[in-house]
Amino acid sequence: MELLCVLGALCVLYFVFQLIRFLRADADLTLLWAELLGHSPESKLSGNVVWVTGASSGIGEELSYQLAKLGSRLVLSARRENELLKVKQKCLEISNLEDKDILIVPLDLTNASTHEAATENVLKHFGQIDVLVNNGGRSQRSLCMETDLDVYRALLEVNYVGTVSLTKHVLQHMVQRKKGKVISISSVTGFIGVPLSSGYAASKHALQGFLNSLRVELGSYPDITISIVCPGPVQSKIVENAYTEKIEKSAPTTDQSSKMPTERCARLILITIANNLYETWIAEQPFLAICYLWQYTPTWAWWLTGKIGARRIQNFKRGVDADSSYFTKKIN
Repeated sequence: MELLCVLGALCVLYFVFQLIRFLRADADLTLLWAELLGHSPESKLSGNVVWVTGASSGIGEELSYQLAKLGSRLVLSARRENELLKVKQKCLEISNLEDKDILIVPLDLTNASTHEAATENVLKHFGQIDVLVNNGGRSQRSLCMETDLDVYRALLEVNYVGTVSLTKHVLQHMVQRKKGKVISISSVTGFIGVPLSSGYAASKHALQGFLNSLRVELGSYPDITISIVCPGPVQSKIVENAYTEKIEKSAPTTDQSSKMPTERCARLILITIANNLYETWIAEQPFLAICYLWQYTPTWAWWLTGKIGARRIQNFKRGVDADSSYFTKKIN
């Protein structure tokens, strides 16, 4: 009897520990266990050739800085070469890397005809690509019924088709070497329906379907890892650069102080890479709880999404950052 009481008490303590951990969590528990007990980025990524798309700002920029400090050799890609030059300069200032260790490759994901030459350029310079980080892309802030079809086409081109194109070219090299890592920055909208982001969510759903299928196809190459990272709201320029209802119309700048710091998100992405995790969720509460609800109790998730979604649309119409609907009271 005493043994049963002890075992029961241990079970209760374990449950309480996990509950407290979950309430304080800013990522899925598998990723947090990897952070605590798994491989460190410092031990796994030093000296690797890492190609980061969307490296001119936001998560891609911060990833570049942290990778530089780890000693990774870098390929920086985005459309704006002048911004990439600034990122490269800072990488050199904060690390022991030399000029030859950082290659700038201007890249437009929507121009698939240039992706083969870009890949060959990287291989000519470094001779290998150890890690591809598909981070480039654009978001959306508009209601479906008000949004031109051209916006949906553009979102699919940059977030899905462009990423598929570049991945296919880099994979040819990785398959020849029989090793490599492809990490794609998706979003929690890759498996959750979110109002104001119907086109963005569709492109991320498509991307995750492609990557999950690709991972199975590459089953005979155990040293090639396909990872999907699903961040929630993070401090970056993704909202500022988001599509609206018109291709040519930009989204207003909004307060992002309530969102996850970019530095923390980038660190968790590096832990994902170092530990070969297939899918990770990076989000603070209550976003993380919503992810778990969608995964395990979709009926409850639909109910909650309807409640929060109404406030999200309301905030959007008032010119307030839509993500702040998770923190604000309903406005009458």
